Amino acid sequence: MRFDRMNRRHVRALAAVGVPLLLLAAGATGWALTPGAAPTAPPVAGPSVSPTRAAPTGAAPTPERVPVAAPAPDDLPVVDYGPAPTGFPADPDTLATTPLTEGLHPTRRIAAYTAPGGRPLAFLDPTISGVELTMPIAQRRAGWVAVLLPSANRTLAWLPPGGHTTVALRDQIVIEREPHRLTWYRAGRAVRSWEVSLGQRGQETPLGRTFILGRTPPPQSVYGGVDIFALGSVPDDPDSVPAGLRGAHIGIHSWYHDGELGKKTTNGCIRLTKSGQRELLAEVRPGTEVVVVDELPAPPPTA
Repeated sequence: MRFDRMNRRHVRALAAVGVPLLLLAAGATGWALTPGAAPTAPPVAGPSVSPTRAAPTGAAPTPERVPVAAPAPDDLPVVDYGPAPTGFPADPDTLATTPLTEGLHPTRRIAAYTAPGGRPLAFLDPTISGVELTMPIAQRRAGWVAVLLPSANRTLAWLPPGGHTTVALRDQIVIEREPHRLTWYRAGRAVRSWEVSLGQRGQETPLGRTFILGRTPPPQSVYGGVDIFALGSVPDDPDSVPAGLRGAHIGIHSWYHDGELGKKTTNGCIRLTKSGQRELLAEVRPGTEVVVVDELPAPPPTA
């Protein structure tokens, strides 16, 4: 897929400070993606009848009631590359490293809710800036599914049945901030680990579960000529990053040299070797879960 359509709003905003939209030299990925019981009645006296026989032990359980989705107003915002609307619930398992193995792709515009049967707050489109959107499924409840919300940190959105398809996710990326390590897992087993550089003080790489939103060509030579993975997460403090990177997403990318590996030198992004980035780009698809933790209880077997 080609990623050649630019987000004009981002271009105008960054042009004002003389920085191209895809300029990520400080380490954050400011890219434009290119080409979802009724009350019980009181007892009533009646004729005497024989006691009702209990249902057999093996009787089928009563189907779970699916909460009805409230109609979504047409003027709700659409989740895009900019900050997602607030009000969605926090991800209660944001530091969990159990792999999320199923992704959801909207096949039409769908409303995103605060809970099953809750309040609609935004719409999700099949694409963000022309790039197909796939979000990891984090929970299932009463016929609804909760996905990791793009353009937000540690946040879920609940989707009613219909309007989407599911895909298998075989990979997972776990990033440890203290040992400065990125580990790629497949089907729950560690495949490779790399030393990485991470966010500096005040611009730390955000903790929690997110996912690979998409990829883009490197905008400048500082990225070593290797494509960039942009994540669904954004800086925890957007005002802490340089003005040219406001509105940027966190990314996984290489750098023109490896001298800063194992250090905290970026604006929140994850830098690894060019060979490591090329391997991830070849093997890992958008929608794949990424988890950032301080440190795993034990080093992965590849470390």
